[in-house]
Amino acid sequence: MTMFAAARLPREILFGKGQRHALPAIAARYGGRAFICTDERLSKTAEFAELLAGLAAARVETLVYDKTLPDVPRDSVADCIAETKNFKPDMVIGIGGGSCLDMAKCAALLLSHGGKLQDYYGEFKVPGPTLPVIAVPTTAGTGSEVTPVAVISDPERTLKVGISSPHLIAAVALCDPDLTATCPPSLIAVAGADALTHAIEAFTAAKRGADASLPQQHVFIGKSTLTDHFSLLAIRLLGRSLEAAYRDGSNENARADVMMGALAAGCAFGTAGTAAAHAVQYPVGALTHTPHGLGVATMLPYVMRYNLAAAAAEIAEVGAALGLPRQDGNINGLAEAAIQEVARLFNAIGITRTLAELGLSEDHIDWTAEQALGIDRLIKNNPRSFDIVAMRRLVRAAYEGDMAASAM
Repeated sequence: MTMFAAARLPREILFGKGQRHALPAIAARYGGRAFICTDERLSKTAEFAELLAGLAAARVETLVYDKTLPDVPRDSVADCIAETKNFKPDMVIGIGGGSCLDMAKCAALLLSHGGKLQDYYGEFKVPGPTLPVIAVPTTAGTGSEVTPVAVISDPERTLKVGISSPHLIAAVALCDPDLTATCPPSLIAVAGADALTHAIEAFTAAKRGADASLPQQHVFIGKSTLTDHFSLLAIRLLGRSLEAAYRDGSNENARADVMMGALAAGCAFGTAGTAAAHAVQYPVGALTHTPHGLGVATMLPYVMRYNLAAAAAEIAEVGAALGLPRQDGNINGLAEAAIQEVARLFNAIGITRTLAELGLSEDHIDWTAEQALGIDRLIKNNPRSFDIVAMRRLVRAAYEGDMAASAM
């Protein structure tokens, strides 16, 4: 028996138009006091006021923290926790984009176990269960509603850092596509491209075996039968609807596809992990201060071309999931077409084509390559191995827009 599968997911996932109205009943099952993490813009919307009214009607007392900032600055989490001093919540509800959901995870962590965020950087540092988190995303991209990761900006470190633990997985992911209706086209593009990158990197990740100790020692463990299922679902949905949602935000069916695609991609990479596109984005993002989704999507076609020598069959399956013809079993031809289609799609929704356009300076190419190669949890997930020469070549190819050079 060679089949291996693994997945770590919330206890409950609810998806669909109007599902946000279930929040009061869900919250009431977890207690009578909810600490809510959101941001200033969302806290002033009619949708948020409606959610608060529903919770009040269900006799769930709420305390709202609405100062969440992008990328969750480390010290802002302590400020968030300070606001709960006398509240003693039974649960934490995150409502918003990925940063709001990550803030909710961090708040639940520190309220449950104390200490400082720095105590938990890395994998498996969270000592036990936290307060239950209910994640209500209002964007479609990060997948944070279902993943075991919270990403933090630490002012003492150049790169963003992650806290990775199954204990950080939300108890409930409540996904209502109607909550994405006010997302501008640029956010739909960047978030959706992030989700497609998650799905493709999870599907093309290395198979790291069925060693029983692997999931006990690592949060991200490479592709498996279950993560492949979620990845391909995400690729199909995003491939058919991301461009349509970008061009017409009033297209409810397209927005639902994109949100479900982001959810499915999160279900995949939350166990499988991501790879080289993410590894390069971390130093690039630190230098250029550009959105995470924009950086990983800029890198993805170059990484796919680099991985072609080791993962042609998987990349061909990506092409089939994107709806490309199977070319009478010509795996290499379909894989090449898949790379071209991903590049075309990203160009159509305004994703930058090169690292130079993203703002990386040429004199930082070597530093970027060195930093990316050092992110072992991502590099070991890549289906084709790297050394420093190969990584420098990849980064330079992405800087210059030379797709052919990235395959060498």
